[in-house]
Amino acid sequence: MNRDSESPSAVTRAGMFANAARWATALGLNLVGNLAQWFGALARVPRAQTPPVSERAIITVFVVFAAGAASMVLLDRAATDWARHLPRGFEAAFEQITNAGESGWLLIPFGIVVLCLAAIASSDLMRLTQGVLAALAARFGFLFLAIGAPGLFTTIIKRLIGRARPYVDLEGSPFTYMPFAWRSEYASLPSGHATTAGAAAFAIGAIWPRSRPVMWLYALIIMFSRVVVMAHHPSDVIAGAAVGAVGAAWVRRLFAARRLAFSPHDLAVYPGPSLRRIADAVRNALWGRARRKPLTAPD
Repeated sequence: MNRDSESPSAVTRAGMFANAARWATALGLNLVGNLAQWFGALARVPRAQTPPVSERAIITVFVVFAAGAASMVLLDRAATDWARHLPRGFEAAFEQITNAGESGWLLIPFGIVVLCLAAIASSDLMRLTQGVLAALAARFGFLFLAIGAPGLFTTIIKRLIGRARPYVDLEGSPFTYMPFAWRSEYASLPSGHATTAGAAAFAIGAIWPRSRPVMWLYALIIMFSRVVVMAHHPSDVIAGAAVGAVGAAWVRRLFAARRLAFSPHDLAVYPGPSLRRIADAVRNALWGRARRKPLTAPD
């Protein structure tokens, strides 16, 4: 018997697949459009002047780097000798702890949040929903760049400097270098884990000021763990934390000058939306039937 039409179930499945394909295409186009617009907002001419760097901040940075230089002469060799004779169980515990300083633990979730926001944000949504999503995008975009940019800088510069890790030199000399080696065992200065920890402590503390004591305690633990497992000298972690914090501070000024997440007048974070408004905005963005368009960059 000839069939002049497809079965109802086949038609239903075809329709579902077509709708899913249209939905995925719309989200993809929305994601690309919003990311381009948000990165364009960072590249545009600053809209405001940020306050000059304070003398206190300059002195603090100078003191930290001076402490790192002094550590290279006075402390590094002794720290390596101390770490080499630690009980195996103590070292094994810190080998697990030190993994918390890997940048992926922070960059991956922050990046996923930014991508999700870019996919669902639309100028056809209610104005309040647009504002909530824009505020979230600015905050999580800042966190991603404030942690990722110093980390990328450290990844490159440490391989150009070529300082040997503590386990390379059997005598524990802190002055063994092989510049431009581009090898992991000669990539000790500055510490990448410490850079991530310092940047995260500054950036997350800038968004949520009450978290600063906890975040800097986290940074100190990561710095200490890198010395315990003999991956770095004390001067490496001091320099790494300083690079991370300074890099995150520079990214905050970049955002503040464009009125993104931070006030250009005092660099304080703008008030954020409540959890209830965030939940409402996400629900409206996901289930609204409005046609998706790129979200206008927030003021």
